[in-house]
Amino acid sequence: MNGHELKDKLVIFLMGPTCCGKSLLSMRLKEILPVELISVDSALIYRDMNIGTAKPSDFELLKYTHFLVNIKDPSEFYSVGEFYSDVIKIIKYIHSINRIPLLVGGTMFYFKVLVNGLSILPSSNNKIRTYLLMLLKKKSSSFLFNKLKFIDPISSKRIHPNDIQRILRALEVFFISGKTLTQLTKFKKKFFPYNIIKFALIPENKVVLFNNIQVRFRKMLSFGFEDEVKNLFDRRNLNKNLPSIRCIGYRQMWDYFDNILSYDEMICEVIRATKRLAKSQLTWLKSWSDLNILYSNEELPVLISKVVDVVNMSIFRNKCNINR
Repeated sequence: MNGHELKDKLVIFLMGPTCCGKSLLSMRLKEILPVELISVDSALIYRDMNIGTAKPSDFELLKYTHFLVNIKDPSEFYSVGEFYSDVIKIIKYIHSINRIPLLVGGTMFYFKVLVNGLSILPSSNNKIRTYLLMLLKKKSSSFLFNKLKFIDPISSKRIHPNDIQRILRALEVFFISGKTLTQLTKFKKKFFPYNIIKFALIPENKVVLFNNIQVRFRKMLSFGFEDEVKNLFDRRNLNKNLPSIRCIGYRQMWDYFDNILSYDEMICEVIRATKRLAKSQLTWLKSWSDLNILYSNEELPVLISKVVDVVNMSIFRNKCNINR
């Protein structure tokens, strides 16, 4: 299949900050449009992390199948390279059954990687990754971050000192290839070869969003979030340096179990961190062009109608172009 044929194939992005109703909207759209859902959420990949990630229920996942949900144990890592490779394969499969991929989530970096292309990096090496994890366990994440600062100071400025997954990957790339992540990321693969329809579901009022964040987290607590994290905390193969446990809510609850935070402090820290995440997600969205803006305060039938109209118009235009 050539590039022109691929460009005629639709892919839908449904992006937005946390707590805006993206999951509900995507599931309702699956009832109306010929779409298949692909999760673009770095937390939903983990099994046994359901309440704190606001994961769709088992019933919803059965009725509305999502790709890239529950694909990893919390002890495992999942790189952006794996995400990119998985999504490309899933999109090809969905197109092969004459359906449209609908990518939904709030991990903006994943969306950006799809559109801007992924650098050609060496595959993960188990021996080197095991060695780095051993260093992490014996030393600390700050020890590895300082090592990265020495090896690749440019990458260290882009990577947060607490983002252990990206720190490990940057060091792994250097030990495998002898070249820094900065050197290798100058060379990109080809761009995403599809016709993308981009939707952003955003709040018209941040005050309402922040209130929703507080209400949702207190509901999570009433649904048993503390017990969910306690089950993870009691596992011997998990620790708070893992990407899974660094997810918002889980790392703060972990600190509560470690007696670093009081219960009330834990609640405040989770809400504060979630608000920061929402602000960051909205900032990411401002850099996108050709966005179809949807406001989360609108009624669900209105949102569905707007999405369906845009998608149907794009399908109609594609058919006209093909028939020329």
